[in-house]
Amino acid sequence: MSQTNVLIVSKGHDYAHDTFLEMFTQMEGITATLVEQPAAQIILQPQNIAPYDVVFFYDMCGIPGAGLLHDDTQDSGIPTPSYVAAIEALVASGKGILLVNHATVSWPLWPLWRQITGSSFMLTAGELEGKMVPGSGYRGGHGPLTNATLALVPQGHHPVLEGLEAGFEITDELYLKTQDYEANVLPLMRGKYDFIAENFSPPPMAPAEEQAQWSHAPGSDLLVWANACGKSPIVVSDVGDGPLAYNNSNYRRLLQNALHWLASAQAKDWAHQFKKR
Repeated sequence: MSQTNVLIVSKGHDYAHDTFLEMFTQMEGITATLVEQPAAQIILQPQNIAPYDVVFFYDMCGIPGAGLLHDDTQDSGIPTPSYVAAIEALVASGKGILLVNHATVSWPLWPLWRQITGSSFMLTAGELEGKMVPGSGYRGGHGPLTNATLALVPQGHHPVLEGLEAGFEITDELYLKTQDYEANVLPLMRGKYDFIAENFSPPPMAPAEEQAQWSHAPGSDLLVWANACGKSPIVVSDVGDGPLAYNNSNYRRLLQNALHWLASAQAKDWAHQFKKR
């Protein structure tokens, strides 16, 4: 198996740092380097990113008014022109991208980030693709409800799913999101769980009045998917918040598969064809 060099971008959300990094020591053919924001914004510049095959985003940035101090936005949620240029160059280069859990929550005011994630996650109620939708619910993680335990079920055959054909059980944080985005991505794994408002907490960053009145239609059960933006193949996983996921050998296999696929010529060809649909 060829070696895949991975740049991990983190900061902005608490996580079990040592246990998280230990995952990569268990992965065959993976060399991982971690950089935190805002230093990551320098490493992600085109002249510095060349040694890496895949960028793994595990940061949370660009949340306006949240008091984040590590993303160089001065709490505005607006990325700097330099960082915009870096991410635009990243997807134009065709380099593989992996986003996990809270990385999909980042940059709600930046349309390009929504194009990259393909997610319908909403921090608060607002407009998404031309219609008003509620803020997304959440369960587990740092919230009042416990993590959910559920089965992840593969959707068809794909290199990311190699060795996981029977699916697997995981205990982790979940989000309740609208289903609209599914038509624009390639489903990889669904969760056997009741994605209904009664099983989730209101969006924690929404205004108090919105939280008190929050309701949400039954949501998507899609938890892992592939996407493409520019020339880049992308894999996204909503699950992956904490040690119960990190220590799950099947979850590690999922990430290992994703990283190797994202670095492959096959993935880049797929991204080109997927964008032409």
